[in-house]
This record gives sequence, structure tokens and C-alpha cells, in this order.
Amino acid sequence: MSGLLEGKRLVITGVITPRSIAYAVARAAQREGAEIVLTAYGRPSLVRRLAEGLPQPAPVVDLDVTDEDHLATLADRLGEHTDRVDGVLHAIAYAPPSCLDKGFPHAPWPDVATAMHTSVYSLTALATACRPLLREGSSIVGLGFDGSRTWPGYGWMGVAKAGLEACARYLARELGPERVRVNLVAAGPLRTLAAAHIDDNGPAFEAGWHARSPLGWDPDDTGPVARTCLALLSDWLPVTTGQIVHADGGRHMTGD
Repeated sequence: MSGLLEGKRLVITGVITPRSIAYAVARAAQREGAEIVLTAYGRPSLVRRLAEGLPQPAPVVDLDVTDEDHLATLADRLGEHTDRVDGVLHAIAYAPPSCLDKGFPHAPWPDVATAMHTSVYSLTALATACRPLLREGSSIVGLGFDGSRTWPGYGWMGVAKAGLEACARYLARELGPERVRVNLVAAGPLRTLAAAHIDDNGPAFEAGWHARSPLGWDPDDTGPVARTCLALLSDWLPVTTGQIVHADGGRHMTGD
């Protein structure tokens, strides 16, 4: 029986630890028949070691989404490993410490600009860089966190996630005539490296999320979020674009 992503060729960003959502997506995608290329930023040797530990070793290309030279050459460098891109996972976000926790009113513009460049603009920059290899039916999936409300400790990253939602809608409008879909997955809180930098009173926040989620929530299990990403990267949602799919146990629809 063929896998959900049999024959698909995917570019996956954001693999940095075995606990990252991107790593869970990469592993699950291979098991569903996809060929993948990973991107690495900052610690390429670490990403290459992780790539060797996947079900099938995957090639890795360097990518800093804020570096114009990296973006300008990305399609050519991906082309060394694949002649097309059927799907892209955008799992990229960063905000300097001054932008998080109680720093929201005082964060300097250069730090806020860094957060917006890395966490919002990069979605369009990555899509544009991959555009020469995208084809009809390709899918771009970004990782978000419910940007419709405020969350403890999130600060300017919360603003960035709201901006990412708007960015995804405009990008979906732009790429739609080329039959390229753009969607986001809004995950619940998971114990990833990125989450470790947010002072949200961790255990209590997670417990509250679980209590308010009709389906419950396990912050140690990246699998359900990864499978949601795979569904959007597959051919099973061919006319779904510009959407935010919540993989959060249902927490987004409940009141406080």
C-alpha cells in the first residue's frame, strides 16, 4: 500500500533537535514515502547528524532565511538533490529575549524587526526562493501558534504569529493561480527548544491547556501535529489554502 506522500519531494526547515516538530514531520514524511531535503541554520553539523538518524539519511543545505545570498541560491542548491519541490515546511521563528516575557513595551525596534524578519517575512522569502522548483499541486505549510489572542510570556512573538497568519493568507492569494497551496498549522504548546525560551509558567500553562482542551493535550507528543502537517502536504486537501488548521486538542475554541 502506498504511503500518503509517496513520490513527494519535500523541503523541511527547522530541524534542530529530535524533539522539534520539524524533526517529527521529517521522520513521518519519510515513512509515508516522501523524499526530503533538510535545511540547516547556525549548527549545520548538528542537523547533518540528525539527518543521518532519520529512517533514510537526508541531504542538508545551509539556509539563513535572513541572508539574501542564501535565498538567491537556494533553488540551485536544492536542485543538486531534486528537480522539483512538492512541499515546503516553514518551521522558522525567533525573537530576541528582549521581545519576550515582560519586555513587550520596552523592546527596541531593531530587536522587534529581527523577530518580524525571521518569524514572518521569512515565509514569503522562503516561498519565493523555492518558487522555481514548485509545481502545480505543491503545498507550503507553516507552523504557528494561535495569533487571535494573547498568551503569557509570548510578547512580540505573539504579534509575529498573528502577522504570520496574515502573511500566509496573502501568500496563498499570490500563489493560488499557480495551484500552490499555503496553510498554517497552529499547534498547542510542545516541549521544544523554542518553547524553552518562553516564560509562560510552563507546567501550569500546559496543565491549563490540557484542562481546557476537549481532546486533552500531551506537550511531549509532537506526533499529532506532525501528522496534521503531513495531511496538508499531501494531495488530500487540494482546494484548501489560506487556512489555519488548529492541532491543539480543541483549546482554541474554548473560553478561559
